[in-house]
Amino acid sequence: MDIIVSEDKQMLGKKASQAGALAIKQALSKKADVAIIVATGASQFEMLENLINEDIDWSRITIFHLDEYIGLNEGHPASFRRYLQERLVNKLPSLKQFIGVNGSAENIEKEIQRLNHIIRQYDIDVCFAGIGENAHLAFNDPPADFNVSSPYLVVNLDEACRKQQLGEKWFAHLNEVPKQAISMSISHILSSKTLILSVPDLRKSIAVKNTIEGEITNQVPASIIQQHQDCRIFLDKDSASLLTGRY
Repeated sequence: MDIIVSEDKQMLGKKASQAGALAIKQALSKKADVAIIVATGASQFEMLENLINEDIDWSRITIFHLDEYIGLNEGHPASFRRYLQERLVNKLPSLKQFIGVNGSAENIEKEIQRLNHIIRQYDIDVCFAGIGENAHLAFNDPPADFNVSSPYLVVNLDEACRKQQLGEKWFAHLNEVPKQAISMSISHILSSKTLILSVPDLRKSIAVKNTIEGEITNQVPASIIQQHQDCRIFLDKDSASLLTGRY
């Protein structure tokens, strides 16, 4: 695990996008097409702003969507499909394809079957993600299941996760935040050859400390990244403020 601390979130985003772009280009040098995973949320703003300007042949890239609320239509301001369309997909006209998660599908079980069928056909070269205030990875809240083999699954969102979404102003009231989501599983995230984690802000500092310097436990889902062979975690001075090691 490589830990990169920047002065602010703008520099964090630039460094994370550069590292991810390099990993993508290295993968493209070895094969015709590449698959990546992209996350959403406030932690990804600066990274995505920089990523769309990287010199990447997007016509050879398939993007998978990390997670989505169940029961939220794509027009909702908090929809992660909308977020990715507006901040990424619509700005990459040459993109090969975007595989979104339809959390408002009439039959959620069939939607998960569809997603799992598609993603199992790809090796994931790069996963861009973050860490939640409760140390969740994707929407795998504690206690997370480290062993589930399904690429996508239905998860229940705990109160800390739902309060984070409210605090980030995606919803006006807590009772508006969905209680379930379709999420990529921990095991499938870890199957990515390279993990690029962008984690800014003081409110993430406890989760960052527990993830990096604590024991591996499903009560701190992101702590499992300690076992990944190529994980780079990008922090700003605020999110890194509780770390005791020298990084």
